[in-house]
Amino acid sequence: MKKKEMLVAAIRNGIVIDHIPPTKLFKVATLLQLDEFDGRITIGNNLLSQSYGRKGVIKIEDKSFDEEELNRIALVAPNVRLNIIKDYEVVEKRQVVVPQEVVGLVRCPNPKCITNNEPMPTRFRVIDVAECTLRCCYCERKLANERIELL
Repeated sequence: MKKKEMLVAAIRNGIVIDHIPPTKLFKVATLLQLDEFDGRITIGNNLLSQSYGRKGVIKIEDKSFDEEELNRIALVAPNVRLNIIKDYEVVEKRQVVVPQEVVGLVRCPNPKCITNNEPMPTRFRVIDVAECTLRCCYCERKLANERIELL
């Protein structure tokens, strides 16, 4: 019987963001502003996954995020799973949820949009949850998931 190797170190308390598509891992890290966090962070990419083939994982020790921050991850990676860890045990598992409206997080791709020419926050409605497609509330420009540019 083969011994299983742990590829990413365990954490005592914190959050594990799992099943991140490898191409979206660093967008998720940017979205969460992990470069400004001074605690321990473990990032693993292209790890083997039975369900997805390859995946990314982010483990953040002694950190929690509010519901809105976590749900915004869904804009970049809609199938991400969250594991809340306490005393090295998973105490809660949940799927991220795509919010109905996104404010001040995504850049509108339309150069003529008022949000690119006036000091005001962007505002998008989610028009397709499964594909995470957005529509600008000001200029009506449609934005597909792969074209989302975070502010």
